[in-house]
Amino acid sequence: MISRRSLRLRLALAGTASIGVALVVAFFGLSFLFERHVERRVAGELKLHLDQVIAGLGLDSAGKLDVFRPPVDPRFQRPLSGLYWQIEGQDLERRSRSLWDEAIDLPELAGTGLQELSVSGPDHAELLVMARQVVTEDRLGDQPVVAAVAIDRADITSATAAFRRDLLPFIALLAAVLVAASLAQIVIGLRPLADLRERIARIRNGDAQRLGTAFPDEVQPLTSEVDALLQSREEQLRKARERASELAHAFKTPLQALSGDVLRLREAGQVEAAQEIESLIVVMRRLVDHEMARARMAGPGHSARSDLRRVVSSVVAVVGRTPAGQKIDWAIDIPADVDVRMDPDDLSELIGSLTENAARYGRSEVSIRAARTGGAVTVEIEDDGPGIEEEKLKNVLRRGERLDTTSGGAGLGLAIAESIVQTVGGEIVLGNRSRGLHVALRLPAAS
Repeated sequence: MISRRSLRLRLALAGTASIGVALVVAFFGLSFLFERHVERRVAGELKLHLDQVIAGLGLDSAGKLDVFRPPVDPRFQRPLSGLYWQIEGQDLERRSRSLWDEAIDLPELAGTGLQELSVSGPDHAELLVMARQVVTEDRLGDQPVVAAVAIDRADITSATAAFRRDLLPFIALLAAVLVAASLAQIVIGLRPLADLRERIARIRNGDAQRLGTAFPDEVQPLTSEVDALLQSREEQLRKARERASELAHAFKTPLQALSGDVLRLREAGQVEAAQEIESLIVVMRRLVDHEMARARMAGPGHSARSDLRRVVSSVVAVVGRTPAGQKIDWAIDIPADVDVRMDPDDLSELIGSLTENAARYGRSEVSIRAARTGGAVTVEIEDDGPGIEEEKLKNVLRRGERLDTTSGGAGLGLAIAESIVQTVGGEIVLGNRSRGLHVALRLPAAS
């Protein structure tokens, strides 16, 4: 359902309303112009009939004025046909047969020019009248007469109504075409915004770094500001990573010095104190490595792609040479075309943390499987170790949480893995299977 805040909906409603108003105005405007055109045409015909009436005047045998050649239009002969003429003078009063026993009630005319009038006629019909006051020629006795020709306005009204009926379907069709064109214009006009959304999604997914300049002039200022914002953010992250790296290096020197102290304590026979300090050194180093990993993952390098099978094979080859990994039979089932949208170093650290944990607690076998499902890659790592107690599964991902205090390490392996997975927008789920601990990763697939 389209939201009321939709720009497309607002433009569509505004366009439809504008088209509706324009077509209503056009409909009545065209009807008015048509009516005026019909009136002018009818007025011209009435003038011709009036000239015929005046030209038909003559003297009868008694020397009186009469109409000898009336207009020939048959409507003048049909009673109440709607077309009438009449002429009046001192000794003259003639009307068309169509007036029957009615007469056109004319007002007093001013001057001798042609005048257009509206008067009431037979059956109270409104008539359009063309009238003129003339003086006959010398041979006709110089007599003043008033001649008039009229037509029922109902004929004009019916013609206008018929025109409106014919015009209405065309207006409706035109409205449909204009609305469709308006919607197409909206779709085409808003397409750059859809392209902008897709480009932003590509940046979010790591498939692009910038929006670029392939946008209309009206959108380009926005994309330029967004690109500038991205550049500023990357610069801030770069400086943050540099500060984290500097801090890590600053810690390494004291840690090296402490390692020397541990050696001297061992030589002095203070083995218990040396072990405690060495344990703290291990914790500090893992904390530094953890923070450096998080700082690196915050940067733009997360948009890279990695061959999952190659990275896993490389990590397993390294872990397999450790004392814990040498006793493990590694089973890898990963298709060759599965790529993950992660930096190879970050993926190596993620897989390394999980495989080291599996090798440490597994008895004889660790299996690693992966498959691509849509836009994600599912990775499963399962060992045949003792697993984790159900009530402790929620806490095992907490940084520094150690469930086995007899082994070395700072308890950061799974916590680092979760931190990396969350940074790339993935998911990690721990569970116990019949064989041992089962770790399921959901990572973004490279497009």
